[in-house]
Amino acid sequence: MTAHQVNAIWPDAEPVCKNAMQASGQIAFARLEHCFSRVNNRYFFDGRDVVFDHLHGDQYAMWLYFLSHQLYLDAAPESWAKKVFLLNKSLHGCDIFYEVTLPAVFLLVHPLGTVLGRGEYGEYFIAYQRCGIGSNHDVYPRLGPHVTLRPGSAVLGKCVIGANVTIAAESLVLDRDIDANTTYFGNPRENWTRRRTSTENIWRT
Repeated sequence: MTAHQVNAIWPDAEPVCKNAMQASGQIAFARLEHCFSRVNNRYFFDGRDVVFDHLHGDQYAMWLYFLSHQLYLDAAPESWAKKVFLLNKSLHGCDIFYEVTLPAVFLLVHPLGTVLGRGEYGEYFIAYQRCGIGSNHDVYPRLGPHVTLRPGSAVLGKCVIGANVTIAAESLVLDRDIDANTTYFGNPRENWTRRRTSTENIWRT
């Protein structure tokens, strides 16, 4: 289905070959199953089995990331990885380039307008809509495990974000470190933090 979608949108001289991308697709799907098995939500894991619905937008966005990244890792034709990346951007409005390495376990929640750049990502990462990870002066952030970006938040530049940190909605972190086990509110001019005592309950650990 993904190959058909790609070729329907870009009917050019380098069509995606369904059979040739089968091996990468199987690995990508295994990665997706592992990721979904850690999500404490019945739409992802029903208590016994992983659930994947190609008509669930968040799930299909995650699938397209895994597939584009796996095609890149497997040195498939670059145009294939580009097209799957652009399909994700077209369908879901999120920009996660195929060379970006997200963790094995992450979650996209309504990721419209979300741009995840070439930072370092810890496990159990969550990004909501309109979130951003990006550079400042060509330096990218480093995120620890259990980092959550609430809607409209961004982390840019030379940042080290500790474990179990939530960046509150509409907040901006720019060229600064955030201690572990905190929630950050605000922007570079006015900001404050609040202590966190637990991780997000969306995860099965």
